[in-house]
Amino acid sequence: MGYENSQPWEVIILSGAKKEALSKMMVELLTKGVEPTPDLPKPQFWPPAEEARINHLYKTRAGATGIDLKDPEVVRKSKEANFNFYYAPQAIYLFQDSSLTLWSLFDIGLFAQSLMLAAHAKGLGTVPQAFSTDYAKQIKNFLSIPETKRLVIGLSIGYPDLESPINKFRTDRVEAEKLVSWLE
Repeated sequence: MGYENSQPWEVIILSGAKKEALSKMMVELLTKGVEPTPDLPKPQFWPPAEEARINHLYKTRAGATGIDLKDPEVVRKSKEANFNFYYAPQAIYLFQDSSLTLWSLFDIGLFAQSLMLAAHAKGLGTVPQAFSTDYAKQIKNFLSIPETKRLVIGLSIGYPDLESPINKFRTDRVEAEKLVSWLE
């Protein structure tokens, strides 16, 4: 538990030939149609409010960037770019022991956000990447990580291309009044 200073994360940073070989392996798995098996299953459905926000994101992002995630070919190309860590020079994977309870995901999420904010303060850009965990077993095998570890998230890190349409796009945020209840 975080309040006990457990620091339940392990960090792997990849670059150069190792990162390129991992990317190649993941793209090959995608191309062969290997079914993704992430350690943390992705939602099969969303509650209505969250689903509406996701659909709004897809629509506004498609309009701003031309990336329409309702198109299967665009999704495939997007996953391929994701597996290449958006061509950033480094990739980061965050792992934790699989015996930990779900509570520890809160801690590793805080760590991931702190890492991203620290990178931003140094002029670097980061992208948290759920798809980069799709082939968790193969990734752990490639990195010689034991199966007792849970692959939580991948991130790409590097200097951002500030002229890229995706880096100019900003997502909407729900107004605080719709998410927060004040009780006295």
